[in-house]
Amino acid sequence: MDARPALMAGRVVPFVIPSFPMLPDAARILEGSPLILGAQNCGWAEGPWTGEVSPSLLAELGARLVEIGHAERRRHFAEDDAVVALKVRAAVDAGLTPLLCVGEEAVADPAVSASFVFRQILAAVRDDWTTAARLVIAYEPVWAIGAAEPAGVAYVSDVVAHLRESLAEHGLAGLPIIYGGSAKPGLLPELRGVSGLFLGRFAHDPANFGAVLDEALSLPN
Repeated sequence: MDARPALMAGRVVPFVIPSFPMLPDAARILEGSPLILGAQNCGWAEGPWTGEVSPSLLAELGARLVEIGHAERRRHFAEDDAVVALKVRAAVDAGLTPLLCVGEEAVADPAVSASFVFRQILAAVRDDWTTAARLVIAYEPVWAIGAAEPAGVAYVSDVVAHLRESLAEHGLAGLPIIYGGSAKPGLLPELRGVSGLFLGRFAHDPANFGAVLDEALSLPN
């Protein structure tokens, strides 16, 4: 994979986020690789919190980013905006990049969806734009996660355009926004305004992962 032209040209910043038990082995395997290691979740406080994994421990294991606020965490583990904000703050304090998952529950007008997503971002950083500048935004419409097909190209592009307009008012028009939600090869070249893809099940096949890397090379700088 290291020989992929997009990697050699420095055009992409790939990452993988395995489950907690796999992190030590993944860190060993990825040593010297261009792939960034991340985690799927983190605790929000240091200390002996039974069953939690603190951001500082993730950093010790070699993680550089951490996924926060995924729809499954919000839905099945009752993680509300307050918990997400605590985790974002803890991740930043530990030197990790928060990969903040946001997305509307149902299809709506793109401007309405973008407004909802923007409010999710505001809540996650508690209106602290210095913290917001540390984020990578994973835009995942909840209704598209696990679906047969991703959200429509025009819809995603319009939502991201509206979202960037709101972010631009705070000097963050260039904040990384990646699209997830049944993302797969062939989608990236069609989208406007996105910084990349957040692959789920389609990345289980290395050929798909490689195909997306090759597609990234064709995008404008």
